[in-house]
Amino acid sequence: MSDLRVFRHRPANGAIELRQVGVTVERDLQRFVEANMDVVLGVRLVASEYPTGNVHRGRPDSLGLDADDRPVIVEYKRGRADGVVAQLLFYLDWLVDHRAEFERLVATRLGKQAARHIDWSSPRLICVAADFGRYEAHAVRQLSHSVELLRFRAYDEDFLVIESAASSPRAGTARPAPAAPSTAHLTGLSSGSPVAQQSVEDLFAQVHSAAAALGSDVRVELRKHYTAYRRTRNFACVRTQRSGLLMYLPLDPGSVPLAAGFTRDVRGVGHLGTGDLEVRITSAGDVRRAVPLLERSYQGV
Repeated sequence: MSDLRVFRHRPANGAIELRQVGVTVERDLQRFVEANMDVVLGVRLVASEYPTGNVHRGRPDSLGLDADDRPVIVEYKRGRADGVVAQLLFYLDWLVDHRAEFERLVATRLGKQAARHIDWSSPRLICVAADFGRYEAHAVRQLSHSVELLRFRAYDEDFLVIESAASSPRAGTARPAPAAPSTAHLTGLSSGSPVAQQSVEDLFAQVHSAAAALGSDVRVELRKHYTAYRRTRNFACVRTQRSGLLMYLPLDPGSVPLAAGFTRDVRGVGHLGTGDLEVRITSAGDVRRAVPLLERSYQGV
């Protein structure tokens, strides 16, 4: 059992401690996550218990597609997960060998457009378990694949706590360094003047510092066209342009007072990065205006 203690605060009765309980049936955990996969993992469910055929002879618990259009394999263990890293890699081997089959599944479940935009550069492997052995946690840190180990704790009154136990470098860096990651992988800067490029990089460094300071669970992922900041899901995607930054947040634009030239509703508007609210940043003042929105987005995922 964990040392974490969870309380329900009731003004009339004071604090009531919730009792930590085990999950008696692994399938119950799987059903809960699959029914709420977008909220819990930031992943759209594609298939459950999908058979991998006569060669691999397995059934990955969940197949999905994340907000960055990457394939996802999820395994669930109601107890301690020993050997799950090898199991995930086994299913990854099947996945990359059956791309066309997975794309057909996505087209059937999520539509042909989703299937056309699948990003095969970094499939994600996730295990949700009650605990992990020291060897599992160490092993994922040595892998070049994107692997995430998530620890859950169940409490009475239907409370479930999920936290990161370990992740590979490819899955994003927890507790990012104060220095911003390089923007060399991003488009939009190379053709600008040196002065303009430095200005944009300074703005990017300010936004990065603000995002990194939000919590120790912040992860940074360098994507082809943007930098993603995420907990379990993306809470901000930042793109560089010659004139500044475009930041996309998963906030309801209807809940934000929109300001011309600063915030924009991009629901139904094609854009790179995840989120319905676009924030345009061209000055240090814009960064200060954007930080409360960034904090709100972080709290909401």
